[in-house]
Amino acid sequence: MGHPNVALVYTYTHSHWEKGRTSRLQPYTPNDNLNNALGAIRVLGLELIEDELRPHLNTVLINIKERNKGAPEQVVISGILPILALSLRHRGPLTVLTAQLVAELAKESVVCKGFGDAGLVTALLSVLTSTDRVLLFYTIRAISRMSYDSSKLQELLLRQGAVPRLVAILLRSPDEEALEEVCLQALCNLSGMGVAEEAGMVWERGVSVRPGESVFHGVSPHTCAFASSVTLVCVSQWAPGQYAVNIEAFQRCSSSFWNLHGNKRTARRFPFSNLTNSNLYKVIKFSTRNIPRTKSLRTRMFHTFL
Repeated sequence: MGHPNVALVYTYTHSHWEKGRTSRLQPYTPNDNLNNALGAIRVLGLELIEDELRPHLNTVLINIKERNKGAPEQVVISGILPILALSLRHRGPLTVLTAQLVAELAKESVVCKGFGDAGLVTALLSVLTSTDRVLLFYTIRAISRMSYDSSKLQELLLRQGAVPRLVAILLRSPDEEALEEVCLQALCNLSGMGVAEEAGMVWERGVSVRPGESVFHGVSPHTCAFASSVTLVCVSQWAPGQYAVNIEAFQRCSSSFWNLHGNKRTARRFPFSNLTNSNLYKVIKFSTRNIPRTKSLRTRMFHTFL
């Protein structure tokens, strides 16, 4: 695999369903059951008649989860996305179910490309002030999925202040493993890293070396006999109430690799002695002033309210 001092070439791959994602409407045969449910949501949704809406939302959720052919296209044509945004803002008994449905719809590029115009981006971000752990989980999962491979949605979410809200939830949820993991995945996807849920990344809290710093590292299974990828997320407090988020990815080689090369390891300042190559994905800094107006959101340091 080459000399240990030579950077390894590596890529992040999408899962099978992600590779097949398309933002174009595909030909399909309408599902009458789904079509009736979507029609009912259009009629009942504006008045948020909860008892009558619930079974129809469940019907749509089942069709999307089972990946029934043509279901995403029917959802797009139905025009129910603004109604889902209204339901999220309403914070009623159907909010959790709606967030779960939106999280499933966020897997489908043909659907989530309309999230911005439908008001779902701002609606999802408004939900991040909730204290309901289940609601937060589905909402953050939706944000993570919709930003997985869409630079347009990434930039929209960043401009709307998604990251400081996610960091606030991350720092106040040390005992909520599922919530912590979905927050970290969302931060990585917003940075443009593209972490697939199917990658099976396992997150752990790392050792902080500075006051006001929280370190998390995620390890994916070995992609070959000798290597796996490691993601390092560091949240540092640089002023009262203000934080910087640093996201880096590394290639980690197994002990077998180093044994083949005489155990010659490159010394690094990170807490992984067998890391060979790093890729800085994003530094995101939160401030209440001096908001930069130039350069691409993909390359600059971000400033927003926390």
